Amino acid sequence: MEISYGSKFTREYKKLPEAVKRAAEELEATFRKDPFDPQLKTHKLKGRLDGFLSFSIGYKYRIIFEFGKDKKTVYFHSVGDHDIYE
Repeated sequence: MEISYGSKFTREYKKLPEAVKRAAEELEATFRKDPFDPQLKTHKLKGRLDGFLSFSIGYKYRIIFEFGKDKKTVYFHSVGDHDIYE
């Protein structure tokens, strides 16, 4: 599975605390094996983010992503706390 990191995601990722970055890297490895692993709490989003999905980094942080049309590429769009949903 190929992951493409959007520019917004990259900017937001740089601002995360180091502990969250480490956790995100570990969970990305899990995500690459199985995007719907129960540990990730992957779920579809609704409202203005309809069509996107999200997975959890601990209780506070989330990564918003979508699958490409080929289902082999995943686009990471945003990362942050619950404010990224707004």
